[in-house]
Amino acid sequence: MNQNETIKFSGNDIVASLVIGEICAWLLIAIIQSLSFKVPALYALPVYFPVLCVAGLYMGYLIGRIIPLIYQVAKFVLVGGFNTLVDWGVLALLIFLSRQYLFIEAQDIIWKTALFSIVFYSLFKAVSFVVASVNSYFWNKFWTFKRKTTESMGKEFLQFFTITLIGFVINVVIASVIFNYISPLGGLNFDQWAIIAAVVATAFSMVWNFAGYKFIVFDESSKQLTANS
Repeated sequence: MNQNETIKFSGNDIVASLVIGEICAWLLIAIIQSLSFKVPALYALPVYFPVLCVAGLYMGYLIGRIIPLIYQVAKFVLVGGFNTLVDWGVLALLIFLSRQYLFIEAQDIIWKTALFSIVFYSLFKAVSFVVASVNSYFWNKFWTFKRKTTESMGKEFLQFFTITLIGFVINVVIASVIFNYISPLGGLNFDQWAIIAAVVATAFSMVWNFAGYKFIVFDESSKQLTANS
């Protein structure tokens, strides 16, 4: 965030966080149902989850009045959670559709084959990752980092996608190293340790992504220097 820019909790920020919260609520409902989990008051999510998103963003704004970067980080984290659910939601949808329409005959047998695991799941995951990346690009560009220009968007998106892809590799590598080469701590079982490894990996990849987006993809000063040269 530009040091000369005044931190504001604007109406646009409230609307954006409400929209993100509402979409996330319905994505959570779809994902939870697809996994056959029983969650009490599940359909209340669209009511209270957007409010929680606004409240969280407002807390980021209050801290941001002291440390300006924090408000931008709060937006980035909100968008990051949204993109994660978009990724999972698209993946779940593609798997559901493939079950319903691609493997009508003997679908249970075909579904469990190595061919599906290697080819179809990898394809579906690639599609969901690209969709989430496109969504992430526009939200981060126009809301988190407030870059209104539309010039050289192709080059900018390529930079964004590269940073995101590197962040994905960082996430997978760190999670794999922690889970495979460090024994569970504090009496945790392997399932719990797998979640801890994923959380730690996500923290590292989010730091990388934020720094890459802010100082490379959406760095206003470097783009001004390029334009003036």
